[in-house]
Amino acid sequence: MSTPPPSDVTPSPEVVAIERALYRITYLSSRARQHERLMAAAGVPLDRAGAALLRKMADAEPMRPGELAARLGVEASHVTRTVQHLERSGHVVRVPDPDDRRAQRIELTDAGRDAVARIRETGVRGMQAALAAWSPQDLHTLATLFHRMVDDFLAHSAGMDTPSPAD
Repeated sequence: MSTPPPSDVTPSPEVVAIERALYRITYLSSRARQHERLMAAAGVPLDRAGAALLRKMADAEPMRPGELAARLGVEASHVTRTVQHLERSGHVVRVPDPDDRRAQRIELTDAGRDAVARIRETGVRGMQAALAAWSPQDLHTLATLFHRMVDDFLAHSAGMDTPSPAD
């Protein structure tokens, strides 16, 4: 995939401010200390890779490790190690792939589903506390615009993944 050329259009101050705010929130949410606090509050002793894998799996049907790696944007070997750890801790199991009995899919166990539920509940409680002073209308507006932005990012990303005729 080739890198798109820089745009000749000067970004608006609002787009620059949004990019900076997204960077700040991404940085804050990805810090190791923040992850440790979230896991401790949820009572779930998982590293970041394990928690990310469980959350991704909770939103999908059981899938092959390679597909899971692609969805997470990581190398297959990374998923293999994380799945092994999650198997030992009882959060996932390998099941036969009904489409190809030679292959296996990864599936959440009841303990895995419970862990995801506790992580999400704890995260929502923290967000609720941080946004407690916001009006219901402001929360609705933020949720609407945030989903719209994510949808647009996904559509843009999908367009960038499509090879151009020159590729």
